[in-house]
Amino acid sequence: MAIEYRLTLAGDIPLEQIAALAAPEATEEPALPGYPRLFSADLYDQLGYAITIIKGRNGYCDGDDDNGELWEWEPENYIDITFRMRADDMGEMGVPNVMATVARILEARTEDAALILIGDLLLLTRFNGTIRKHNVDQWYEGTLDII
Repeated sequence: MAIEYRLTLAGDIPLEQIAALAAPEATEEPALPGYPRLFSADLYDQLGYAITIIKGRNGYCDGDDDNGELWEWEPENYIDITFRMRADDMGEMGVPNVMATVARILEARTEDAALILIGDLLLLTRFNGTIRKHNVDQWYEGTLDII
């Protein structure tokens, strides 16, 4: 079973800038007609996850908020940074390294953002510079204070 975290940043951001922050070892994959450019890296051995970084338009994010209600966001331009890890890589390496990378990106960039777990659980939002953590009981042990 795989676990995914997805950080979405709003804005028309150069893809290379985010790739340099998130995974300097990521390489650009050949774009297929009709598909967005993307960078990716297999960092399982070093960090416990694989990463994919794509840029898009007319985005859509959703997830259950603190009250179990559907939270939705539709950034016009965006970058998605997806962290994929095997369930057995979550503890010591995967999730702590994901959160450290998310923190590094949020510290370096000012765009509105959202962090979603497994495509349906809202963990974090940043709008107008204010970070808000959601569903704190679902954060992996020891990671709440990383961001």
